[in-house]
Amino acid sequence: MTVTSEKYREALRQFPAGVTIVTIKTPNQEQPHGLTVSAFASISPEPPMIMIAIDHRASGYQMLEQEGTVFAVNILSQEMSELSNRFAWIKDEDRFAVGDWGTAVTGAPILKNALAWLDCTIQNRYEAGSNTIYIGKVEASGTPGVGEAPLIYWNRGYRYLKKSEESTD
Repeated sequence: MTVTSEKYREALRQFPAGVTIVTIKTPNQEQPHGLTVSAFASISPEPPMIMIAIDHRASGYQMLEQEGTVFAVNILSQEMSELSNRFAWIKDEDRFAVGDWGTAVTGAPILKNALAWLDCTIQNRYEAGSNTIYIGKVEASGTPGVGEAPLIYWNRGYRYLKKSEESTD
């Protein structure tokens, strides 16, 4: 028996995910691209590697398939839901017009006030159904927002952490 796409999505809505903006820079295009992504995970601390999964219908997919493309994962704090929405829904204007953007080692845009950012070169690509998994070798990282709460997506909406009274940090 095959699980339907609807049932699959219903089950996954029960698993909270952090929210990131993945920024992409290709050698052939001056203008970078960015999109909101929750399919992100740590793969290896030695060497430092992460993965992102991008739907083949996403606007950044074709860019990530080009040789020499680099990307950065910008982990958002819970105050950045509007920026997340901008990169998820805005199509016809410069998504980078809002936010404090810079670059690190690879030239992919990094959000200077993100909770954290990881600047990556593409190590491997793996097709997986309607997505491609990109393994990124982390070339540089930063943690400008250490101590802030992350933006979380759960059950079709953003959620916010509340520190308990018993918290020791």
